[in-house]
Amino acid sequence: MTDRDTWERVDRYYAPLVGEDDALRETDARAAAAGLPAIQVSPAQGKLLHLLALVQGARRILEIGTLAGYSTIWLARALEPGGRLVTCELDPTHARVARENLATAGVADLVEVREGPAADTLRELVRGGDEPFDLVFIDADKPSNPLYLELALQLVRPGSLVVLDNAVRGGAVADALSTDENVLGVRRFVEDVVANPRLTATAVQTVSVKGYDGFVLLRVAS
Repeated sequence: MTDRDTWERVDRYYAPLVGEDDALRETDARAAAAGLPAIQVSPAQGKLLHLLALVQGARRILEIGTLAGYSTIWLARALEPGGRLVTCELDPTHARVARENLATAGVADLVEVREGPAADTLRELVRGGDEPFDLVFIDADKPSNPLYLELALQLVRPGSLVVLDNAVRGGAVADALSTDENVLGVRRFVEDVVANPRLTATAVQTVSVKGYDGFVLLRVAS
C-alpha cells in the first residue's frame, strides 16, 4: 500500500467527523461535469477552514480564488449573522459554476463573486475603504502570492487571520534551487511574512486525498 493509499483511507475514516453533505458533493460533481480542474480543497481541509472562520468569529471573509465554490461554501456557512464573503475568480466559467453551487448550497445571498483579475478586485476593495476582513483565504495563481499578501494586508484589521493554501507543494517549497514559479511564489510569500513584524505565522503540512501539501497561517498583530 502506498502513502497515498493510506492518506485516502484515513480521509475516508474521518469522513463522518468532517460531515460533508450533499450540497458539497454536488459542488464537486458539477465542477467535474463542467471540466474544471479537481484542485479544490479536500473535505477535511474545507472543514478546517470552516472551523477557523468560526473560531475567528468572522463577519467578513475574503477568498482569493473561487474555482467551483467548494471552499467558499465551507467558509460562508461559518459567517457570523449579517456576515458577508467576497470571493475573487478570474475565469467566467468557474464563476458561473460557483454561482450555481452557491445557490444549491443556500449561501448565494451571503457571497459576492467578483469576476476578473484578483489583484484588480483587491485594489478596488482597498480604494473602496470598506470594513476590514476578519479572514482571508488565498488559493489562486501561486506566482502572485506575494502581491495578494501585500494587498490583503491593506484589507484586514489587527487580529485578522490569513490562510495560504498549497504552501508545501509536495515538499518542493524546501528546494532553494527550484525555478518553478509556483514554488517561488510560495517562497517569496514566506520571505515577506518573515520580514514583516506585524505578522505571526506558522506552516502546517497536510496529507490527504489531495496528496502532500499544506497551509501557511498568519495572524495580523497590529
